[in-house]
Amino acid sequence: MSMDVESGKGKADRRYDASGRRDRARQQHQAALDAAARLFLERGYSATTVESIALAAGVSAATVYKSYGGKVGIVRSLCERALRGDGAEPAEERSDALRSGDDPRSVIAGWGTLAAEVAPRVSPLMLLLRTAAETDSEAATLYAEVADARLGRMAANARYLVDGGHVRPGVTIEEARDVLWMCTSPEFYDLVVRQRGWSPQRYGRLVATTITGSLLQSGERWVPRH
Repeated sequence: MSMDVESGKGKADRRYDASGRRDRARQQHQAALDAAARLFLERGYSATTVESIALAAGVSAATVYKSYGGKVGIVRSLCERALRGDGAEPAEERSDALRSGDDPRSVIAGWGTLAAEVAPRVSPLMLLLRTAAETDSEAATLYAEVADARLGRMAANARYLVDGGHVRPGVTIEEARDVLWMCTSPEFYDLVVRQRGWSPQRYGRLVATTITGSLLQSGERWVPRH
């Protein structure tokens, strides 16, 4: 009986230790990402080193390299985290689910709401990558990858609008895709929010009303709200 009790206790201890290690690893990863986001946006991509990220996060540089492989891997993880948004389900999945709706205006309004949620997180990272891509080939590859993925999502959204007969006559999938692409671009967000001081929520409404007015059969007149 004593041996069985001790054996069971040992297994429980091992499970506890494993769970504790996983929790510590998650905390370290989160700390590294938070520190990286702050330093990248404060100093820029080139001036931020893995060592400075590790120091700010309170972890070793070896831990950061092991987890992310380097700066590009860190930015990749930051972009993935940003694109998830803050809902229970990833924002991309919620965006895709909206296409099951029958009312295109409600669907587009939902896209605008998601843009207001995600753009403050991902747009600064994309602009950081765009600048880094000018001199760093790995950053250029990641920037193209993320940009291509967004273009693909906009093409799927455009197909929903065109195939559903919601757009004005003559509007092609490619044209609708490009309108959606422009309205959700990091540059568009930067112009109206960072440079002109709009709130993310007001930006999201602008995204929705611009798409609606540009593409749908009967556009809505946009009345700006503060």
